[in-house]
Amino acid sequence: MKTRHIVGIVALLASLLAGCAVIPLQGAQEPGKITIAMGFVPNVQFAPMYVALERGYFEEEGIDVTLDYGMETDLLQRVGTGDVRFAVASGDQVILARASDLPVRYFMNWYRRFPVCVVSMADKGITSPEDLVGKTVGIPATEGASYIGWLAFLEQVGISRKDVNLQTIGYTQVSSLVEDRVDAAVCYAMNEPVQLEADGHEINVFYLDEYTNLVSNGLITNAETIGEYPDLVRGVARAFLRGLEDTLDDPDAAFEITREAIPEMEDETAELQREVLGACLDFWRAESPGKSSPEAWEESVDALTTFGLLTEEIEPEFLYTNEFID
Repeated sequence: MKTRHIVGIVALLASLLAGCAVIPLQGAQEPGKITIAMGFVPNVQFAPMYVALERGYFEEEGIDVTLDYGMETDLLQRVGTGDVRFAVASGDQVILARASDLPVRYFMNWYRRFPVCVVSMADKGITSPEDLVGKTVGIPATEGASYIGWLAFLEQVGISRKDVNLQTIGYTQVSSLVEDRVDAAVCYAMNEPVQLEADGHEINVFYLDEYTNLVSNGLITNAETIGEYPDLVRGVARAFLRGLEDTLDDPDAAFEITREAIPEMEDETAELQREVLGACLDFWRAESPGKSSPEAWEESVDALTTFGLLTEEIEPEFLYTNEFID
């Protein structure tokens, strides 16, 4: 980039599954041998996972981990039906999955800050959100975390959607900005801004977490795994958080482990990727590592409701749990 005997399983399931149907697992792996779906290709931004694996933290918990990469649109469908037990996903994905009656649950917060931003070249003079009115803004797609973050940003700064020309540009933010095809672009905070600055460009950035408090990436599992194997869930969280702590304490060592995990990373790109890892650290640091903020979950549910993405009421407390964070 941990299992013990069950006590009171009926009561536990009742508390976890209120308002959500249980879907029987379909061929999930046996406890102790798990797959974690990463939702992306091998990347330096998974450094804490690579550290935890390399240093044997999962092994100490009795867990054999396989990482499943790929840009999947049905990631939480796979978790909800038990095709895989664990995945890395964002809070908005969990909310929408639960709205579709998938019994998934967010059990460990990873990104304390929501890693979406709006970037413009400095010569555009976009120094306040109001400067975006009448401008053309590029976005990878009108769905997912980037789009939800963008809508929440507009809501908070009081700009109407119709006052900005939003264009879908795929993942071409850097070239679209440099070649002046858009005035600004919705970006991933640890990617495009780092690359643009490394190339010597002066930019202005609005970090969305300064305007809104949405739940970002964390670890997700399904209700049946929580009910039947709570210590497995606790072990996964504990091992990963050790890897995260090591990465924050010694990012250089973490980067070397990451390079071994991604042998295709060439020397000429390593310097930029080390800067990307450095940018990640500020988004991962937390006073209470791993714990979810109830306020952030409430705001996230309210936001998706406001944007018309939820058609029925969802109770935020059923979306996440802090019980597996030591």
